[in-house]
Amino acid sequence: MPLALLALAIGAFGIGTTEFVIMGVLPQVAGEFDVSIPAAGWLVSGYALGVVSGAPILTVLGTKVSRKKMLLFLMGVFIVGNALSAAAPTFGVMLIGRVVASFAHGAFFGIGSVVAAGLVAPEKKASAISLMFMGLTIANIIGVPGGTYVGQAAGWRVTFAIVALLGVIGFLGVAMLVPEQGKPEAAKIRTEFAAFRNVQVWLAMAMTVLGYGGVFAAITYIAPMMTDVAGYSEGGVTWLLVLFGIGMFLGNLLGGKFADKALMPMLFVTLAALAVALLLFTVTAHSQVLAAITLPTIGALGFATVPPLQKWILDQASAAPTLASAANIGAFNLGNALAAWLGGVVIAAGFGYTSPNWIGAMLAGTALLLSFLAAFLDRRSRATGASAAPAPAEPVAAQH
Repeated sequence: MPLALLALAIGAFGIGTTEFVIMGVLPQVAGEFDVSIPAAGWLVSGYALGVVSGAPILTVLGTKVSRKKMLLFLMGVFIVGNALSAAAPTFGVMLIGRVVASFAHGAFFGIGSVVAAGLVAPEKKASAISLMFMGLTIANIIGVPGGTYVGQAAGWRVTFAIVALLGVIGFLGVAMLVPEQGKPEAAKIRTEFAAFRNVQVWLAMAMTVLGYGGVFAAITYIAPMMTDVAGYSEGGVTWLLVLFGIGMFLGNLLGGKFADKALMPMLFVTLAALAVALLLFTVTAHSQVLAAITLPTIGALGFATVPPLQKWILDQASAAPTLASAANIGAFNLGNALAAWLGGVVIAAGFGYTSPNWIGAMLAGTALLLSFLAAFLDRRSRATGASAAPAPAEPVAAQH
């Protein structure tokens, strides 16, 4: 695999760290700015909404320049946003910094997926995409726990300063290692939006929202679930999240490897297994040992869907893949927000801390049904295209 993928993975590591580390230092941020925890939660929600809105906007604006230049610009936005967060004098400025940093998220992964896929042979595209996303999964193993520890020991501002430094390293990596690919072909806004006329693109994004949303229905409330139901200490939850991150890492690698060989069968298996694992988690969450086994399994199965879904988007929107790819990254965050809200609804209704697992299983099951529909439509489209192909013309005698 090309070294350019390492530069993309470093950028992904920084982005993954800044997205999730806020959850570990939220009490410290709330205390310094004298706001409530629910109010400080806007630093999480604002970031997610920024990803959803920023991905299509920046991707469209970037259609007039080369993808490498756009990646460099996005890393610059990421650096500015995190530096602003680190130096924020008020909570409002901190929120603005979070939103600015989030604008780089969706477009970076969307454009980065296209660049990664273009660096390798067609049969290795999903593997290349998974290597870029490896930075995001490693962030959940090292970056988030490490950033949380630094924030608690030296202050949360130091954490965001370090994240900004990671952005500088990612910027230099892209500048030195990512080759110049020129402007995207047919780089017109109208062409990019035309990709959304394909129902398969919408189905892929729906599978992303529901499939990965199923994971976040459970993980959003993992702290109270593990402390109140499984009986773990608060410190134990940190290590459980590390296990979850390891599962994500392994699932990402396996998802990329097998998606190159059999993309749709890979989605069928992972989504079905994810729905079953989430259902089982309502039972295994009552046991510390079984919970510690189930949690990384859910992480692995959930993230194993990422490379195949990104590759499916690139295949279905091959004429103008950049915007569709970035929009699919926004769909991940939309799924996170939707699942977290639904999980909160059932908890507030009195169904207990394990009830979000039922919601997650339902979301993953629905994504599985959509994958069946996508495969059916794809086969029908191929069959129709084959039957509609004109027969070879018979030789015609020349007329004089």
